[in-house]
Amino acid sequence: MIDQSTIQRIFDTAEIHDVVSDFVTLKKRGVNYLGLCPFHNEKTPSFIVSPSKGIYKCFGCGKGGNAVNFVMEVEQLSYIDALKYLANKYSIPVQERELTPTEARKKNERESMLIVSNAASDYFQERLKSDEGKAVALSYFKERGFRDDIIEKFNLGYCSEQWDGFTKYALDKGYQKEYLVDTGLTIDSEKGLFDRFRARVIFPIHSIAGKVIAFGGRTLKTDKKTAKYLNSPESLIYHKSRVLYGLFQAKREIVQHDRCYLVEGYTDVLSFHQSGIENVVASSGTSLTVDQIRLIKRFSNNVTIIYDGDSAGIKASLRGIDLVLEQGLNVKVLLLPDGEDPDSFAKSRSASELTEYIQNNESDFIVFKTRLLIEDTKGDPILKARLISSIVKSISIIPDSIIRSVYIRECSSLLKVDERVLYDEINKIKITGTVAAPVNKPRNTPVTTNSALQRQYQCDAEEKMLIRYLILYGNEVLFDNEGEEQVYVGEYIIEEIMSDNLSSDNPLYQKFFTEYHRNSTQENFDQKRFFRDNEDSELRMLAVDILSEQYELSKVWTKNENFIETEEMKLKELVVKNINEYKQKKIGIVLKDIDNQIKDYESSGEIENIRQLIEDKMMYQKIRAQLAKAIGHRTIF
Repeated sequence: MIDQSTIQRIFDTAEIHDVVSDFVTLKKRGVNYLGLCPFHNEKTPSFIVSPSKGIYKCFGCGKGGNAVNFVMEVEQLSYIDALKYLANKYSIPVQERELTPTEARKKNERESMLIVSNAASDYFQERLKSDEGKAVALSYFKERGFRDDIIEKFNLGYCSEQWDGFTKYALDKGYQKEYLVDTGLTIDSEKGLFDRFRARVIFPIHSIAGKVIAFGGRTLKTDKKTAKYLNSPESLIYHKSRVLYGLFQAKREIVQHDRCYLVEGYTDVLSFHQSGIENVVASSGTSLTVDQIRLIKRFSNNVTIIYDGDSAGIKASLRGIDLVLEQGLNVKVLLLPDGEDPDSFAKSRSASELTEYIQNNESDFIVFKTRLLIEDTKGDPILKARLISSIVKSISIIPDSIIRSVYIRECSSLLKVDERVLYDEINKIKITGTVAAPVNKPRNTPVTTNSALQRQYQCDAEEKMLIRYLILYGNEVLFDNEGEEQVYVGEYIIEEIMSDNLSSDNPLYQKFFTEYHRNSTQENFDQKRFFRDNEDSELRMLAVDILSEQYELSKVWTKNENFIETEEMKLKELVVKNINEYKQKKIGIVLKDIDNQIKDYESSGEIENIRQLIEDKMMYQKIRAQLAKAIGHRTIF
């Protein structure tokens, strides 16, 4: 592992303009640099590099970050590999901390298994070129229509029918038996050692970095007792639930097109590539997992899942696709014509024809699910009710409230159900509590509540402005009264949020506030650098978006036309006003909850419960009036 001091030196040395210039032609525009974005096709430059802020930002596709993030994106490297890339560029010796004995043993085992797997891949590729390989395996690939460049691109190979051909070769070369067995390449049985993949064509499985970590083997025999496909077992280097076949070959194109096509099998991926569409990966027959979804999300938020036209397992897989929605991806589904699968369908079409067909026939997952299942409910109200519940459950897990509302409107039309009914059902899933109990002291009155769906993220504007003040001015002095301790912007905002028990309904914003509070007490805390260089991509992009605002905000002209009163000069007034507006908004939400509860008790006849709610309402109204007064007048300290 790279020690922290070396990481900091890399960040301090890597100059964003110098790093980006290795990949993008930049032209100076004022204090910044402008160029064509390397992450999407554009004719008019919208890619900005800011040396003073140490960031890049594309206002076309939205990508942004620091020098390390740029290398990660453009070269599709891991965080550690990107650091090593920059260390090499600037001749910085990488000091890695000494590993513990356990860590050293695991690292050695992992490296040994990777070496064995790479050697096996080379061996299988060579066997494909042998007389037996050409006659049996290569002829199979040719019959399937795969060109030589595709066979080479995916390192396809062949394991001969010999009982222990590869195993004997590997042992003779000095590879240890334990690693042959641990990778699953060799099986140790009572009859001795033998090849797991003998008499099969080989599909090497690569990590994101391109290292061979496992294999898939397809038999060429017609024996029904022999499994058609055989995969490597789980190992220290291979966890099938965390791997997508073809991702190494597809990742650049996924980023470029901001779209990932998800198919089922190895040959589906190969045929798409051969047709000219390379942003495609396969789940390799396994049910989609959260880890696989997050792999896709690293490169794009948009995924199209392509099903065979006669696939019998579509309905069974719908539950798994809900996981994709839950991770916040935009999901579309394409059902191919009867009798077609992605392999055959791609072979018969050019890239433009295939792309056009997908664009014209894919549909949003929720709409697809509704149309697919509605046929089963005809004439049966019970089944229709179950369908509505299933659809509502899928919609409820979508993080974005705007996308949810769009789906509700579409499904209301398809299901012929009032939108309010769908909202009510979703609310039953979403609501997990009631209004927080009030505290009698106005200064520390909690104004939070578990929000219902319709008001989720209502305070985004106020919270975004607070985050902006924290990033831009967190270490600026807000109050500096003589004889008293200085109060900083970040300290004041966090104290106000914590003391009033405020929390954000927006998970990203709440994560930001939590991380700021957790780290702000550290010596020499630099909030701009901390969030700009954060390993959490969501926090990093939030900071980059704020740091890369295209225009200087909040300039307030005074009566003197030759003088500009800047935001920094008005921080005391602006920050306090924003905090008060935020609290006022939160109290408004609580009051709406109280009114709804009062109505519920009135309709149910539970009058005895109303008295306390009315008292609470009067207290909150009093606090809101005090806040309104403070907001309406310039605050004097």
